[in-house]
Amino acid sequence: MKKILITVLYIVVSLCCAAQQATINGNVSDTLNGVKLSNTVVALLHAKDSILYKFVRADDKGHFDIKNIPAGNYVLLVTYPTYADYVESLTLTDTSHIHLNKIILIQKSRLLKEVVIQQKVAAIKMKGDTTEFNAESFKTAANASVEDLLKKLPGIQVNSKGQITAQGETVKKVLVDGEEFFGDDPTLVTKNLRADMVDKVQLYDKKSDQATFTGVDDGEKSKTINIQLKEDKKRGYFGKLAVGAGDHGFHNTEGLFNLFRGKKKIAAYGIMSNTGKIGLNWEDREKFGASSISVDDQGNMEFFGAGGDDLDNWSGRYEDNGYPLVQTGGLHYGDKWDQDRKNLNMNYKFMKLYVDADKTVSTQNILKDTIYSSNSAEQSKNSIMRNRINGLYELQVDSTSSIKLLVDGGLDHKITSMRNTSEMQKNDMLINNGYRITNNTSDAGKLNTNLLWRKKLKKKGRTVSLNIAENYSRTNGEGTLDALTEFYQKGQVDSTQRIDQLKTVNNEQLNINTNITYTEPLSKKSSLVFNYGINVSNSHSNRNSFNKNNGGKYSLLDSLYSNDYAFNILTHRGGISYAYTLNNKLRMNLGGNVGFTNFNQKDMFRDHVQERSFVNWYPNASVRYSFTQQRRLNFFYQGYTQQPDINQLQPIRTNDDPLNIVIGNPNLQPSFNNSFRLGYSDFKVMSGRSIWASASYNFVSDAISSRSDLDTSGKRTSQAVNVNGNRSIRYDLDMGWKISPWDLRIGGSIGGDFSRNVNYVNSLLNITNSSRTSISFNMQKEVEKKYQFYFTASANYNVGVSSVQSTFRTDYWSYYIEPNADVYLPWKLQLHGDMSYAIRQRTAVFTGNNNAVIVNAFLAKKFGKKELMQVNFSMNDIFNQNIGFDRSVQTNTITQTRYSTIGRYALLSFIWNFNKLGPGAPKQ
Repeated sequence: MKKILITVLYIVVSLCCAAQQATINGNVSDTLNGVKLSNTVVALLHAKDSILYKFVRADDKGHFDIKNIPAGNYVLLVTYPTYADYVESLTLTDTSHIHLNKIILIQKSRLLKEVVIQQKVAAIKMKGDTTEFNAESFKTAANASVEDLLKKLPGIQVNSKGQITAQGETVKKVLVDGEEFFGDDPTLVTKNLRADMVDKVQLYDKKSDQATFTGVDDGEKSKTINIQLKEDKKRGYFGKLAVGAGDHGFHNTEGLFNLFRGKKKIAAYGIMSNTGKIGLNWEDREKFGASSISVDDQGNMEFFGAGGDDLDNWSGRYEDNGYPLVQTGGLHYGDKWDQDRKNLNMNYKFMKLYVDADKTVSTQNILKDTIYSSNSAEQSKNSIMRNRINGLYELQVDSTSSIKLLVDGGLDHKITSMRNTSEMQKNDMLINNGYRITNNTSDAGKLNTNLLWRKKLKKKGRTVSLNIAENYSRTNGEGTLDALTEFYQKGQVDSTQRIDQLKTVNNEQLNINTNITYTEPLSKKSSLVFNYGINVSNSHSNRNSFNKNNGGKYSLLDSLYSNDYAFNILTHRGGISYAYTLNNKLRMNLGGNVGFTNFNQKDMFRDHVQERSFVNWYPNASVRYSFTQQRRLNFFYQGYTQQPDINQLQPIRTNDDPLNIVIGNPNLQPSFNNSFRLGYSDFKVMSGRSIWASASYNFVSDAISSRSDLDTSGKRTSQAVNVNGNRSIRYDLDMGWKISPWDLRIGGSIGGDFSRNVNYVNSLLNITNSSRTSISFNMQKEVEKKYQFYFTASANYNVGVSSVQSTFRTDYWSYYIEPNADVYLPWKLQLHGDMSYAIRQRTAVFTGNNNAVIVNAFLAKKFGKKELMQVNFSMNDIFNQNIGFDRSVQTNTITQTRYSTIGRYALLSFIWNFNKLGPGAPKQ
């Protein structure tokens, strides 16, 4: 009896609850003849995230009925083949009973004849590991560049230099239709291709070709953007010619021509400019293996190594320090033919860059009971002539196998000249001063090749691939060092050191890496991957210093600062991994490699040979779970070994700076890095809300750090050593919303990092803890042909403290306010203005005027129906406040740098954009 009562009570409650839920019903028909559309799909989606709640099909009379709907906000979607979709937003209560008597669908063909359809496509989609932005969903002005488009995409930032950051990481490559376009300078794509040519923008971590083929992550990846062009923009030609001249000798001339004929792309560009805005930074510079890390106000990290393979410290790039003059150009050719079985992509670039610069540096070295303060002033004249060529050829041999060959090489000729004056104080008492003059000339070359063979075997999922890579580089240089240093005791000159030497450097390195990978499917969802490889790395460094003989010639070898050293590494590496995929929602990869490494170190100058062996482990794991097409969670772990380089190992004293002597350490051990990263992304189609969040943790065993000793005269002696305890944490949260009533997009981010770095200072173990917290806000709005506005503001808080003197802290705030606006006036006039206001807190160390308000503006008059021609009058740094400024904390050393940089100038330019794309374009 009790069970019967409970059952009756449950039925009554269920009926009551059902009665309190909403219902929707209606009828679907054709607008032209009133025909009832049977089997029409009627879907109900949650308005907040577009997730499907329920769907039904209309009966043979076109009638549908959806019952028992909880209260809330929904979107009703009615769809039928060859008909335009019907969409309606609904707000339901517990008592809502909505009857849609006549839902009339219109055939797409009829709509196309009568009206222009504005189809709402999802602005952002997740496809596998790729985030895809629909370019049409982000409005840009007429003749806007790809860079203007990227600035509007959630999670992507483009700074004033054109450098791109996406989801907290630096974008290293920008591809066009999946292929390189002028190689390694993203700005050549983003500043010169037009936004209206773009169909999709794809953002992903580009893996090695072998990892992409096998599906197993090998740790090689770089944040990449692929610009996918519209099909109708792949036939014809387009380009730009700009000529500008201004006061104080400033000028800018640039030309770009592109010819697209289907899959064939031919392009050329040329630039002559001293404005520092374009064509300067095409050279990857990723030399890690560092001894210490410096973090600036905005969290950018710079790595410092012990020694180098050149005689100067100029990177060969313009980095806003000084006054540049660039003459550069390039050619690009790409084509696919024979039903895409063959693919050829080639690039050639040439550049002459001249940079004249001067800077002042204030440094404090914090010891346990002493603070050493130094000030230096430096003037330099640098130039480089650079040639680069790279190419790709891919052949699809048959339906199961392919061969891919990549080749790139280059030659650099660099000339540098520098004069430095400095003085150092110990507890406010002068202990040394002097000057240093260097003149250097060097030639550097490189040649890299990569051959990949891929083969699919008969069983589905069974594959084999072979990758052979070669990297060769050499540097030959010669220079002079003229230095005079006076050392003081109690305010009087106690001793003097004079160095007048000729220095030569001849460095050579050859790496050959082979790897064979075999995949074996275990089921439709899982597979095993086996790999084995051999890596050979041979380095040779010959550095000599010569003093003058009695006749004034540099012929006396100084053995203390000379060395001839060879460092050879042989590694056998193999492993296994397991891959699992479930319904395209869960993708998992677990595995590891083990490496057997042999070091052979030959000090030929002192006839000494050292042999060492190591066993290295390379574990890795990755998991990706997709909740929906727009929401996912990623986890990644990688453990890897980092070998010391020859400049850290060779037993030589380097006195390029007589007050900072560097000694090699032939007993350095490899370091082992553990890297964890967790990422989450979510996008809601209807509201336009986006979230990107990530957190990473890294710790290093036997990290390659430094041991430095500063004596009472102010001389520092440094050496690379192994330490334990280095670790870092980084986190980023980036969010964006679209406020529909005002067509306004707003966003914000919170991020930061914490690092713990260990080194030795005057034989004391020193632990430096530094952290940065950042918060930012951005807002953008555009009314077509009227105005567009972009605003961003950020605040950063930095803290640093070293254990050698824990009472001495460096903590400071820095703020950045950057509005940017365009107003479109009658008579085809455009007024543009942008500002960068940097507010940097003064401290006991970072003194002086640290703030700057940089305002730029231009007034443009456009001509023609398509506004392809314009005359542009621009003003750079109107208030002339562009001070070159940088500050950083590096272990127990605090540095503030001020340097010369481009200030106020006016420029009058003529710009001609030309194109003949799409229908009517020249045929192949």
